[in-house]
Amino acid sequence: MYISEKSVEAAFSAKSVNCNGLRTGLEPSLGGALREKAVWVDESDCIGCRYCAHVASNTFVMVPETGRCRAVRQDGDSIDRIQEAIDTCPVDCIHWVDFEYRDDGVEI
Repeated sequence: MYISEKSVEAAFSAKSVNCNGLRTGLEPSLGGALREKAVWVDESDCIGCRYCAHVASNTFVMVPETGRCRAVRQDGDSIDRIQEAIDTCPVDCIHWVDFEYRDDGVEI
């Protein structure tokens, strides 16, 4: 599944109406499931094999501009399905991270 870079940026920058900007990672998401970790793709290491997008297609998409995978929904698939996608990655570029972890590798 491909998604445009513009759509991805819009999804990441969207603000919730009732959000005060202080997310903890423990907020209920579509059905009330609580997650303590987020899934993150190190896109610089991704080789574009698409295994993760085939296994957990509601969580991972291929970005056509880069030819690499990106996690676009944290609540798209079950934890087991996401873990299966992580396990199929041949270059080990998908990781569970704490919500306090920024994409530049610095803990908040």
